[in-house]
Amino acid sequence: MKAEKEIEISFIKKLQDLKYKYREDIRDKASLEANFREQFEKLNRVKLSDSEFVRLRDTIVTADVFAAAKILRETNTFKRDDDTPLQYTLVNIKDWCKNEFEVVNQLRINTDNSNHRYDVIILINGVPVVQIELKTLQITPKKAMEQIVNYKNDPGNGYTNSLLCFMQLFIVSNETNTYYFANNHTEHFCFNADERFLPIYEFADKDNKKITNLYEFTTNFLPKCTLGELISRYIVLVVSEQKLIIMRPYQIYAVKAIIDCINENRGNGYIWHTTGSGKTLTSFKTSTLLKDNPEIEKCLFVVDRKDLDRQTRLEFNKFQEGCVEENTNTENLVRRLTSDDYKDKVIVTTIQKLGLALDEDSKRNQEKKRKGQLTFKERLAKLQNKRIAIIFDECHRSQFGENHDAIKNFFPKAQLFGFTGTPIFEENSTYKQIDGTIGSYITTTDVFQQELHAYTITNAIDDGNVLRFHIDYFKPDDSQKAAKAGSTISKRKMAEAILSKHDASTYNRRYNAIFATASINDAIEYFDLFKELQEEFDKANQDFTPLNIACIFSPPAEGNKDVKQLQEDLSQEKADNQENPDKKKAALKAIINDYNKKYGTNHSINEFDLYYQDVQKRIKDQQYSNADYPHENKIDIVIVVDMLLTGFDSKYLNTLYVDKNLKQHGLIQAFSRTNRVLNPTKPYGNIIDFRGQEKEVNDAIKLFSGKENAEKVKEIWLVDPAPVVIEKLDKAVAALEKFMKSQGLECKPEEVSNLKGDTARAEFIDKFKEVQRLKTQLDQYTEIKEEQAAEIAGLLPEDTIRAFRGAYLETAERLKEQQGKEIEDRVPEVEQLDFEFVLFSSAIIDYDYIMSLLSKYTQPDVPKKEKMTKKELVDLIASTSNFMEERKDIEEYIEELDKYLKAFEGNKGLTEQEVMDGYKKFKTEKSANELVALSDKHGLEAQSLQVFVDAIMERKIFDGEKLSDLLEPLDLGWRDRTKKELELMDDLIPLLKKLAGGQEIVGLKAYE
Repeated sequence: MKAEKEIEISFIKKLQDLKYKYREDIRDKASLEANFREQFEKLNRVKLSDSEFVRLRDTIVTADVFAAAKILRETNTFKRDDDTPLQYTLVNIKDWCKNEFEVVNQLRINTDNSNHRYDVIILINGVPVVQIELKTLQITPKKAMEQIVNYKNDPGNGYTNSLLCFMQLFIVSNETNTYYFANNHTEHFCFNADERFLPIYEFADKDNKKITNLYEFTTNFLPKCTLGELISRYIVLVVSEQKLIIMRPYQIYAVKAIIDCINENRGNGYIWHTTGSGKTLTSFKTSTLLKDNPEIEKCLFVVDRKDLDRQTRLEFNKFQEGCVEENTNTENLVRRLTSDDYKDKVIVTTIQKLGLALDEDSKRNQEKKRKGQLTFKERLAKLQNKRIAIIFDECHRSQFGENHDAIKNFFPKAQLFGFTGTPIFEENSTYKQIDGTIGSYITTTDVFQQELHAYTITNAIDDGNVLRFHIDYFKPDDSQKAAKAGSTISKRKMAEAILSKHDASTYNRRYNAIFATASINDAIEYFDLFKELQEEFDKANQDFTPLNIACIFSPPAEGNKDVKQLQEDLSQEKADNQENPDKKKAALKAIINDYNKKYGTNHSINEFDLYYQDVQKRIKDQQYSNADYPHENKIDIVIVVDMLLTGFDSKYLNTLYVDKNLKQHGLIQAFSRTNRVLNPTKPYGNIIDFRGQEKEVNDAIKLFSGKENAEKVKEIWLVDPAPVVIEKLDKAVAALEKFMKSQGLECKPEEVSNLKGDTARAEFIDKFKEVQRLKTQLDQYTEIKEEQAAEIAGLLPEDTIRAFRGAYLETAERLKEQQGKEIEDRVPEVEQLDFEFVLFSSAIIDYDYIMSLLSKYTQPDVPKKEKMTKKELVDLIASTSNFMEERKDIEEYIEELDKYLKAFEGNKGLTEQEVMDGYKKFKTEKSANELVALSDKHGLEAQSLQVFVDAIMERKIFDGEKLSDLLEPLDLGWRDRTKKELELMDDLIPLLKKLAGGQEIVGLKAYE
């Protein structure tokens, strides 16, 4: 196997073949800066004095990643010694190919607090912009990523106080697998095992075939001009979040395809990029590049609804502040269209506003005629012969109507581009209208002539950019078969099924759901049914926690322009509102009143848009844990008819209940609400279908599988059925048993502590993690039959798997402490481990739940079978990663409660609040005692140590200078002080991490 050094030499040779200049003389900070100075002077045709260079360096070096990224891309000003201004750039920003590209290796940046060495760095004009970390084949690239994250979190690292602050891009590879990701501030740049993660990319060609071999990747990704173009054009600086985003390969190919089509004036075209693939970013980048094209007069980004207009504008302005203004009305839109101002070159608008401007018969245009004023259409005439680029978002929607034709006819020189996640082909171009007649959509190719780039749902699932689907085709029992479809009994059974399946499908309410119904009447009926059923469930079972169920459908329009516009894309609701509109209106008012009572809001049907926005916000609020944001503020299930089934995104929505006929693009759009990627506790999007639409699903897969074989694609789109996963679980348990036997141990949780050596412990981690992964998947399968449940329980009874989880977490904690430490006999298997603690988290066993169990534990009058023993409590706490930092504290507190119970026999027990208050007091006293013991051990003043710790916890930032101040009274020499610092930190780190309760303390990594 190749050593890391050999891979490094081969890689540098490959870069030299691409005409990079190898600078083996640059190995430290001084030589890096000397080279930068030389390149800077050459580029800016200037000679700096030594003092000027030092001032320049100190001006541009910044700990702010985002600020450095801006400096790199802009023309900047610097005051010289004689007070004259110098306009300078760090790179040739007009033509990135015309820069000096160099490569250095084994650069060591020695700073006050760190001594890191970097494998390979690419310099552009002496500025370090790309860092490549290489590993041998047996080491997963994820370890290299974690190493970079650790380096970045190290206080005083080179990324904050040297030219390394300009780093834009990191590449990691073990020769076979290569990944890349953008540099960022700490909050966007961490491997948080819970839910926030670093966006990591694999490179692919135009046909979406992955290129992961290091040398192929280098040939395709790192030619000088390609890299220059990526950094200058395709890394987007998101102003509102102060964040860098690298566009994905398919997004870049789409932008280039549109730009080429415009440059060569090759007519229209469409981009088929699946739902959830980041269409807004692609269209934003296209429009910004067109903004600088002098041949294009205007770039219009056209959406088909007011809410999408608002969403898109917010997104565009998030990428670049103030880049798109609001068009509050058609007059405003026309003013901006006819304006010569550069800031009015890119316009986001709705198709309806644009259609109104071009409609001579509209009320506003007729009024203008009467007053002898120019109509909107007449004012726009100056644009008729100008080249305009018009980009249609979700181009299969209402744009296929009259408005689209009016736009096309009025702007003959316009080039039209469409984005769609689900194109209209011949096969899905007809549809049954509400009145029973057959309507037809024009195909996407009819309107846009040619497909410019495709990235299908198959590609996205294959890349891990969206999740697969798990479909439970609900089979009714005999009593339901007897009931007619749509009858009350059948609906009641479905509502009962949803209530019984919801906890499993949403991972015990960690996620939430949409329920798609066939009509407004059905939605109303279901809403009332759920209310009635939940009251019954609540009376029958005191442990039942009611679900928060909301309902939304559009009201009768009655001349309201916003609602009319909204309903253009809601055909069922539009038709339903024609019949008994007053009844529908009254029902919606009652639903909104119910919502107001539940959430303490003040919405009304007259401002429906505000209600609609609030419902969307509460669905998205599911992202917050109940500890941070109580469950009563969120929505568990929202009942809909047409709304929210297209264009709505939330990572924490994982389930769609379906009592509505869906097919082709409508089916894909609805299903795609559930499959945003999050973490291993969300393995797929859950669909529970009450209409047996298996044929429709198979037809949709066939239609939207792109060039792939439909049967093969089905395996990519859909997860394995339950029997297959149970079989995999059986094999995983057998592999665990075989491994334990090979170690001379029985396959029992208590035997894990008897494993000899870290290699064996690492193997246990891998073996049991696979068991837990499969169990997490099966826990969310909603169609498990009784005999299958018995089979799963037989493989690993609940008590056994819980005890194994505890053994796993204890072993994992021990091994994680060793990772990355410079210790003798480092075990490669331990270095490679990825513990995935989130798999062992629980949505149920949270802080409040444990406190309620402890309260029950103290109650003398609660029957024994209804409360846990001390051992059961301890095992439960040990089995979830939620309490890794404070498990021992809770266990010790249980001992304290025991002493209390013995001392006060005949007591009435403690309330939950009393248990919580007692625990807080216990923790405060314990940490204070620990700090006193630490101060005694290290010869420090107890009060000073307490102040030092309090300051860290307040800001969640560890400051190395404050540590030096703390040790100042000891009056130690440099060497002794360093030794004392490390000894103190060894004792202090576990305490700080426990006090932080899982939150990150910036700068602590350096001492771990």
